[in-house]
Amino acid sequence: MTPYQRWTLRTDATSYTVRLSADGPWAELDAWGPHGVETGPSALDWSHRTHFFTPADAAPAEYLPYGLRPFTGADLVASRPGEERGVWWEFAGAEEDEGALRLAFTDEVLGLRTVLCYRTVPGTDVILRWTEFTSSRELRLERLDSAAVTVPVTGPARLTYLTGQWSQEFQHTRLDLSRGTFSMGSTQGAPGHAYAPWLAVQDGENGPAYGVALEWPGNWHLTAQAEPGGFVRVRAGRVPHEGAVYLTPGETLTTPRLACAFSAEGLDGLSRVWHRYERHLSGERLRRPRKVLYNSWEATAFDVDAAGQLELAKTAADIGAELFVVDDGWFTGRADDTGGLGDWYPDPAAFPDGFGRFVDDVRALGLDFGLWIEPEAVSPGSELYAEHPDWVYRIEDRPARLVRNQLLLDLGRTDVQDFVIGTLDRLLTEYDISYLKWDMNRPPTERSRPGAGPADRLDLDAQHVAGYLHVLDHLRSAHPHVTVEGCAGGGARVDHATLARTDVLWPSDNTAPLDRLAIQYGFLHAHAPHVMSSWVTDAPGVFDPRSRSLAFRFVNAMCGVLGIGADLRHWDADQRAEAARWIARYKDVRDVVHLGEARLLGSPRDVTCGVQYDGADGRTVVAALSTGPLDGAPLVPGRPARLRLRGLDAAATYRDADSGAAYSGAHLLHYGLPFAWSAAHDAELVVLTRE
Repeated sequence: MTPYQRWTLRTDATSYTVRLSADGPWAELDAWGPHGVETGPSALDWSHRTHFFTPADAAPAEYLPYGLRPFTGADLVASRPGEERGVWWEFAGAEEDEGALRLAFTDEVLGLRTVLCYRTVPGTDVILRWTEFTSSRELRLERLDSAAVTVPVTGPARLTYLTGQWSQEFQHTRLDLSRGTFSMGSTQGAPGHAYAPWLAVQDGENGPAYGVALEWPGNWHLTAQAEPGGFVRVRAGRVPHEGAVYLTPGETLTTPRLACAFSAEGLDGLSRVWHRYERHLSGERLRRPRKVLYNSWEATAFDVDAAGQLELAKTAADIGAELFVVDDGWFTGRADDTGGLGDWYPDPAAFPDGFGRFVDDVRALGLDFGLWIEPEAVSPGSELYAEHPDWVYRIEDRPARLVRNQLLLDLGRTDVQDFVIGTLDRLLTEYDISYLKWDMNRPPTERSRPGAGPADRLDLDAQHVAGYLHVLDHLRSAHPHVTVEGCAGGGARVDHATLARTDVLWPSDNTAPLDRLAIQYGFLHAHAPHVMSSWVTDAPGVFDPRSRSLAFRFVNAMCGVLGIGADLRHWDADQRAEAARWIARYKDVRDVVHLGEARLLGSPRDVTCGVQYDGADGRTVVAALSTGPLDGAPLVPGRPARLRLRGLDAAATYRDADSGAAYSGAHLLHYGLPFAWSAAHDAELVVLTRE
């Protein structure tokens, strides 16, 4: 074995090269970038001279344990129970296959075998990384990260990440990190509203972009450390609720996967890498049209009855909706948010002719039917809780804390999983339901399972995640015709594990026009348009109260999967006619929006911004929005605003399908599309056809 043994993984446009270090028993990143980047001296090489720390602390290591890397951030902290922490391993061999690599390291004294796993994703520029641990003795793992990646920088590293709170998720945030440590994460049993498990790193503001995203819908962390040697090292992994995970002899533990992506085209190019990856995750279901839905929540809230819902459904069908979803309030005991959760039977008082008859009546209007449900939640006054009080998370002899007047079921229990699966099977079999909105409106607080053994040995977070994914997998296999929307009080559970098992995700409960524009701008940096559920409502602004037109709300919502959530009973004939026109336009372009290449044009901080979608059929769809003063003069009086397009053929001609105007690609790239904004015209959808 030579100390310079190397392995290269290749994606569609990138190379990722790993080498064995000459300084010790670990793997290092040698090169990551466009094809051929591995030929030449490594940009991650270093002087190999260290003072007051070790070579392992200075190395661009792929993965190192505490013991070998004591000072600058270890990825694994392990010990025998009650003994000193630390792993000192030796290289134990490599297994290489097309698009896959496994590097093994063993600590014979500790009895631990660690395998670093790599796999490329065909048709994308994503490499998946994870780690497997197998023990021959009982071990305690305090830290068990999935992977680490290293980015060379010449100055401060530009970090881009997504922050927020409930109703203000996915805010596009930047930080220049010259020295020190940046960390974010969640201990709420879900990715959470505050941070998304996604990060981009650039060498300066406009450099190539390196990105990571953790596939884990539970507790997590993501940490970036600007190290003295000119590296930024990013590591990510799950965070056990109990503080550590115990391995029993012979057991193998696999960490969540960390998706690693690169684009030479900066953040804009990196977003398209993530979009292609998420289209890969959707698989054949990507070809299923995302139907225009109407959701009744904002119109009726808990006041659900057959007559009122059918009135809304008839109006929704008249304007072109294809799917009607009854939200919270359809089941027994649900007059408000204090009761009913867990007793998932339609309220006979609300549906006097039977729920099946109601569903049939909706479908007779030409609409598919969908239903909201919160399978992990239970109300203290429900029959379910009375029968199974032991099914909720609780700490013996401590009060149960209510969040949103509800408790959380312990989905790590197999009997709870069986109950949830049985409930879903019953509803989806008994009624003609083709759409399911899965919500989660509270995090776990008193997270314990009395009587199940020592509390620090349960790994409850991982068990809940496993139960959640098991139920979603069952939905996929047993009810493949059902479209599943993921939601957690808005965007608190958006990650690749959830996304791979659902069809659309709900980014936020905030549907106000300019607030939603900022949310979607951040969301589309990390996630694809075909998974972004977005509604047109009458909601006023929460953080940005400036009014915008119905056209603005439609064009903004058409940037993803279009839905309507307004109380249509209060819209006049002109508003309904305008809505029908926008829905018809959306149906004509949704394949381009969902399957095309998306480019973010400007940002909500600009007076004009938008999203460009380039379809395989030669059409380019531009959703343009005005965020500035609506006086028709964003620059000088009488001069229209301009939105420069990208990625077009400069020599080609592009014709506006509505106006008939022709533009050269060079004109659109250099000057852009013109928009004369006014109080009556603050949004536009332009469809260009390449001639």
